[in-house]
Amino acid sequence: MIVARQSARRASRLATAPFRLLLPGPGGALPDKLVIAPQDLRTTDPTVANDIYAGYFAFAGKVVAVGGASPFGVPPPSDAWSEALMGFGWLRHLRAADSALARANARALVNDWITEVGRPQASPAWRPDVVGRRLISWLTQSPLILEGADRTFYKRFLRSVGRQTAWLARALGDIPEGETRLNAVIALAYVALCTGGSAGQVRRASRLLGELLDRQILPDGGHVGRNPQTIVDLLTDLLPLRQAYANQGVEPPRPLLNAVDRMMPAIKLFRHGDGALALFNGMSTTPPDRLATLLAYNDARVQAIENAPHSGYQRLQARQSVVVVDAGPPPAPAYSDRAHAGCLSFEFSDGVSRVVVNCGAPPPGVEQWRQIARATAAHSTLTLADTSSCRFATIQGPGAAPSTPIIGGPSAVPMQREVQRGPAGPGPGLVASHDGYEAAFGVLHQRRLVLEADGRRLLGEDRLVVTHAGRGASDAYALRFHLHPSVRATRTPDGAAVLLDLPNGRTWTFTAGGLPTVVEESIFFAAPDGARAGEQIVVSGGFGETPAVSWRFERYDAGRADETFEADSLDV
Repeated sequence: MIVARQSARRASRLATAPFRLLLPGPGGALPDKLVIAPQDLRTTDPTVANDIYAGYFAFAGKVVAVGGASPFGVPPPSDAWSEALMGFGWLRHLRAADSALARANARALVNDWITEVGRPQASPAWRPDVVGRRLISWLTQSPLILEGADRTFYKRFLRSVGRQTAWLARALGDIPEGETRLNAVIALAYVALCTGGSAGQVRRASRLLGELLDRQILPDGGHVGRNPQTIVDLLTDLLPLRQAYANQGVEPPRPLLNAVDRMMPAIKLFRHGDGALALFNGMSTTPPDRLATLLAYNDARVQAIENAPHSGYQRLQARQSVVVVDAGPPPAPAYSDRAHAGCLSFEFSDGVSRVVVNCGAPPPGVEQWRQIARATAAHSTLTLADTSSCRFATIQGPGAAPSTPIIGGPSAVPMQREVQRGPAGPGPGLVASHDGYEAAFGVLHQRRLVLEADGRRLLGEDRLVVTHAGRGASDAYALRFHLHPSVRATRTPDGAAVLLDLPNGRTWTFTAGGLPTVVEESIFFAAPDGARAGEQIVVSGGFGETPAVSWRFERYDAGRADETFEADSLDV
């Protein structure tokens, strides 16, 4: 163990060596100019500039009115609010206002930050992820901050950029392997390019960035943390960074180009017809216009991949119907702080209407719901004995983090795609299983899905296969299908079917092979305006008596009503 720790420290020192030349003092120098300002691809709202000028700072669901005081000196209502404030992402809204008043306000706020929080200290402002985000925000919005500035402020701004860069470079060796480390390196690469760093500095930045991208971006374009949001966030920073290399006449690192090329088709794998991304492993709401911007910035003609075996996702599509499936084990502990216990869950949409969803992750500032959203019961899959298929680390105490690593769960998730021939022709399908319940209950969960070629039927079967006598005292399971809040569910009088009325005017039916179904309350965490009430279809049983459930979603056609309500099972 001692040798391993020494090797890890040595590897960390070697990994951070490329940025020693960015440190002030011997071997490095503070930046003395800015040469480019990369584009910020995030959505802007110029009306926010008016709120900020009036002293209202609204972040992470909290609004603070500072009046004439500095926002950096008021007690923050939450850590998420403080992180958003100190990250300066809101500068883009001031730039969108495109007025002399907004530019003066931005400059005054940056100056306040330098005065009040500008030196390293124990606060959210100097967490590595926040420092990295602030550096990128300052550099991309430097035209807003510096237009009309005097030389004194210009030099003060550059000194602060240099101080933050030096601090982040020194801290890099202590940042654990994960997204924060990659984001810190991206920020340092921004600095090297935007401040006209030496060829050696840019080369070293490129090498370190390439190494991390090679480790974290999988061959199918997914991220090792399995969160679709991570792909969105990385592309939002990497696409302008790629352009910054071109603007400087510097060849981008090959891993950067490869990563972007792989991530663009991967992000389309998760995309529903309404432009939103499927809700897996920490994904919350993403504005569709941000996705549209990413796709337009690159090549919108890139087709979605359907089979992503490395990141553990599958896409079935027939006509306007789309099914996205989580068919992979949880990520490694270092990347699992926000991962969910949703193995074999799926989402299903018909055109622009989402039908079956997962509950999604709550937005920043609503951390008390995060662990509930991570449970298997918050996903459209089978839950055994009211137990999640993953185990989460538990941290006690008043400062316990709301998100903790996954320390146990499915280790084997075999999956096979198949084509099933139905009345409308061959349709895409898959069969997969996971062993997350085997140790405690002695069973494997197997799920088979078939989407018929005309997109009118989604057929499924869930089966619990006994492998040995487990320790669990209960064999009760609940098969859950969480519905999007826009879907209205009505049970038929005999309880054998559920009618689903969609916003697009279509009606679907759900049946479960003659088994009784119930409609219960649910909650949808990923709505843009906050958590919303929803509903879920639940089929319950015990695997000792009913080890398999065949079910179907079928688009209702008044002319085929008898066929619609026929509760035949999927032949598996």
